[in-house]
This record gives sequence, structure tokens and C-alpha cells, in this order.
Amino acid sequence: MKEIKVWAPGARSVRLVTRDQEMEMTREDGGWWRILSDRICHGMEYKFSLDGKKALPDPRSFWQPYGVHGYSKYLDHSLFPWTDQEWQPPDMGSAIIYELHTGTFSERGTFQGITERLDHLEYLGVTHIELMPVNSFSGERGWGYDGVYLFAPHEAYGGPVELKKLVDECHRRGFSMILDVVYNHLGPEGNYLGSYAPYFTDRYATPWGSAVNLDGPWSDEVRRFFLDNALMWLRDYHFDVLRIDAVHSIFDMSALHFLEELSEEVKKLSLTLGRKKYLIAESDLNDPRIITPRERGGYGIHAQWCDDLHHGIHSFITGESQGYYQDFGKLEDLADALKKGYLYDGRYSSYRKRRHGRLSSHVQGQRLVVFLQNHDQVGNRALGERIHHLVGIGPLMCGAALYLCSPFIPLIFQGEEWAATTPFQYFTSHEDPEVARAVTEGRRKEFLQFHWKEEDVPDPQSPETFLRSRLNWRELSRDDHRKVLEWYRKLIDIRKENPELRDGRLDKVDVKFSEEGKWLAFHRGKILLVFNFHLTRGLNHFLESPDYDLILCSDPHAGIRGQDLYIPPESLTLLRRSATLHDCEGRLKKQGS
Repeated sequence: MKEIKVWAPGARSVRLVTRDQEMEMTREDGGWWRILSDRICHGMEYKFSLDGKKALPDPRSFWQPYGVHGYSKYLDHSLFPWTDQEWQPPDMGSAIIYELHTGTFSERGTFQGITERLDHLEYLGVTHIELMPVNSFSGERGWGYDGVYLFAPHEAYGGPVELKKLVDECHRRGFSMILDVVYNHLGPEGNYLGSYAPYFTDRYATPWGSAVNLDGPWSDEVRRFFLDNALMWLRDYHFDVLRIDAVHSIFDMSALHFLEELSEEVKKLSLTLGRKKYLIAESDLNDPRIITPRERGGYGIHAQWCDDLHHGIHSFITGESQGYYQDFGKLEDLADALKKGYLYDGRYSSYRKRRHGRLSSHVQGQRLVVFLQNHDQVGNRALGERIHHLVGIGPLMCGAALYLCSPFIPLIFQGEEWAATTPFQYFTSHEDPEVARAVTEGRRKEFLQFHWKEEDVPDPQSPETFLRSRLNWRELSRDDHRKVLEWYRKLIDIRKENPELRDGRLDKVDVKFSEEGKWLAFHRGKILLVFNFHLTRGLNHFLESPDYDLILCSDPHAGIRGQDLYIPPESLTLLRRSATLHDCEGRLKKQGS
């Protein structure tokens, strides 16, 4: 005998509808409805009918093989033969994350396709694989942030069993697994939650529509829905980490904030399983309370995506100043981001026309995830250009060294490591014509403020937009792409081999720079990184001490000849040294100014 439950507090009657019969469900306390039957079994297809109305899929469906409007399928999680019983994830502070989109990462566009490319990720040397959202959404193609069945892995990717196989194999190979989850909104098509209960509220608004009801009437069960979802991914799919999307759009005025409650429940699950589980939050608030332990008045999230280093690197090497990039663009900004993580820690933001962020003395590097590219920073451009499409390979290699040698947790976006020629554009495949039209028009109007013509912005609904975004693995046979791959691989090896590069103590970070000379020297223990951002002029200076080991150069013309170090334009030189950074700063100023 197995049971099925559904929360529908406003319904007078609820019936379980299968392919061949209907069964009355029993009302229980709190607005729950329940049925216990020996007919419920793995693979059974069913829906719910509330008050005799059209039957709808299960809002907690674990398996949604027929699309967002089709029958749900009963899934027995206990049937999967896991082999990772001895697996223990490494600490987040040592992570090197690789973010990928299941549909465009491989030729297959499935979980199995990811498995077939794990040799590449092993060769690269990353430690964590982060999947963009895999919950069921409308159509076959999409980023996953418009999911509507948060408990059901997307069928076009392979469904529940194939996802478990992927996680199991990744653990066998030593990869930790991160899943991106969305708890601030649901997608527009196939979203039947509102038909069951007050899951949403009009007290707040998000960029995507109504906010989730986390603090109003009936919100206890709404919170339970999202808490249970998080625990399911960690417990039943063995994910090690959840990355929570845009927590600044999670609105909750409760005394116990949803994020704090979530972190407490994940801690309890970790103790129950005997296996550490972690949470990462995406936030643009620069609020250290998110990553402050609960006993110190914070939410207890383990780490947070931090945009400031990306903005500092991107705006300086590209010269872009539109939107939030107007708050960046100087080497001073880049240097401060390397030293503090939060560049905007209470200082005035020209973009926001107000002060932004909050000063904190206890934020450490191992709490912040940084990047040169990610799905947002690439895909939210009109054409989905990658950084090397804008500035070339040299600046890409310099930018990679900056964040991979930083005191923070580095994240690589799929294809970045070989300077993939393919863009990453915004794509959807909504089946409802009205939703599809609204998405296409909305995307094109979004870029009118940046003086784009509507016809020049790719149509998200077009299959070609999706196909353009799929990685071309044949590029790895070309020398120019192999050169970039080897650069990333060597940087990762150097990070792993040198403990000072993994040291998250920001008070140990020393950065010197010359705005006029366009150079920056970045000191991490015995490691010195010297960046020459000048377009034409190389740095050539005399080192008083010959005790320098050249570790890595982004330009083959760079090097030490006797006591003379030459750093070509738009290049990086990485050294192991005994001289002080103060000595190097004086000589760099003499040459670079």
C-alpha cells in the first residue's frame, strides 16, 4: 500500500484520476488530501481533479514525462541502485566550479551527454559541476529558470533515472555536484500551483510576475513546498550543493527568513546523512548577512555568487560602461574587488543613485563565488557574446588568471576554457502561442534601450537560437582553442598546488596598480601575478633580486633574461618570488608611468 497526498485547502472534494479510474481522496488537517491504495505503484500515471473540474498534474510531481500539461507519473526513489555510499564532498573553500547547461553542453543535450564528456572535465581539473536548472519547463528547449514542476527532472534531458545515473557517475569520478534551483518565481506555462492553493501573493512583485507567498496567510505550507524541494534534491538525487537563484527576489518579512530556515534544515539533513551538504545564494545585494552564520545573526548560507569582480574585470578590459558597468571601469575598482570581494560595501553607486551594499569585516574569500563569465553575463547580452568575442584571446587569458588566482571560489562557464566560438543566447520553446509571442516581444523590447533594432535580437523561440548556443566540441582539435584550454588547465593546476592561492583570508591579499601605466601586481603569498593591460607598450624592468621562478606566461615573448623581466602588452606573467611586492611596485611605477 502506498499513498499520494496533495495540498488544496480551498477544495471541497479532490479525486485521484488515473488512466482508467477515479478515486475519492480524504481530507486531512491543514488542507491536505490523501489516498492510500494498493493500486499506487512505480510508474502509475495520475492527475488530480478539484471539485469536479478538469484534472491537473500533481504540483509535487516527481516525474512529468508528457510535458507540463500531461499526466504525472508516480516515482519510487528507493528503486535506484546508488553506488556512491562512500562519497564525501570536499569543502566548498577548495572548489573550482564548472557551470553548464544540459541542453547545450553536449551533442545529445542530455544527462547522458554530460556523462560522455566527463573525461574533458577531469582533464581540465575542476572539482564541482554545476547544472543550470533541470526542473520540468514548457517545451524541450530552455534555460530552466521558467520551471513549473520543481520536483521533476526535465524529460527531454533524460528524466529522473538518467539524472541519478549522472550524479552517481560524477561521484565515482570525484566530482561534487551542484544544482541550480529557483525559489523566487515559476514559469508562465503549465504553472497550476495557483489552482491548488495560495502559492503566490500580490504584496510583492518580481521581474517575472507574482512573488511566492512566503509570509502571508497559508504561507507555512508554501514554505514547506520549497523546503521539501531542496531536501529532495540533496537527499534523493544526492546533490552536494544547491545554488539558489536570485535570492534578492525572495520576499519574506517573517521573523525566521526562508533562507535561514532552509540553511537550518540542510544542516539537519547533513547530520542525518553523515554527508556534508552546502548552499550557495545568488544575490546582488552585497549583504554579508546572507553568508553570516545563524548564531551571529545571519542566514547561514555557505557561499554567495558575487558580481563585483566580474564587473571590474569586464568593464576594464572591454571599456563597456552601460548599465551597472558605469560603477566600474578603473583599475582601482578591480584592485578593490580583489581585496574585498564586495566593492560596493556601502559606497555610493552611480548606477543605482544611492549607496549600495554593506561593510563587513568578517567576509572571507571562500564564501564568495566569482567568475569571468557565467550564463547570465553571457546569455543576457543581446547576442550572447563571450568575452573573447569582444576583446580577443589575450584579455580572456588575463581575466582568467585574475579570478582563478583570486582568494575566492572560481567558476568557469561551459566553453570558456577553450574560447568556444559559439555564443550562449537566450532560448525558449513555449508551446502556448500567446506566451511564446510575449517572450519574443519582451526580449526584443528589452534591448531597445541599448539601441538595438528589434530584428537584430535573436528570437528566443527559434530553434536556430538554441542550436547556435550548443558547444562545438570539434573546436578542441584546433591549435588556438587547445592553447586556451592548456592555459586554463595550468592555472587550475597552479591553484591546486599552491595553498596561498586557495587562502581566502582577504587581509592577506596585496594588490598594487598604476592607472596611468595600466599594470596591476597581485600578491598571493609567494606568488606574484603581474598584469600588463596596455594595448601597445610592454613592461620591461630590472629586478634587483634574481630569485624569481617564472611559472606561467600568457604571451610566449614574455620572460626573464638575466635580471630583466619583460611583460608584453595585454599579457600576464606569473612568478614565484622572494622579493617584496613593495620593491616590485617601485620598479613597475618607474617603468610603467
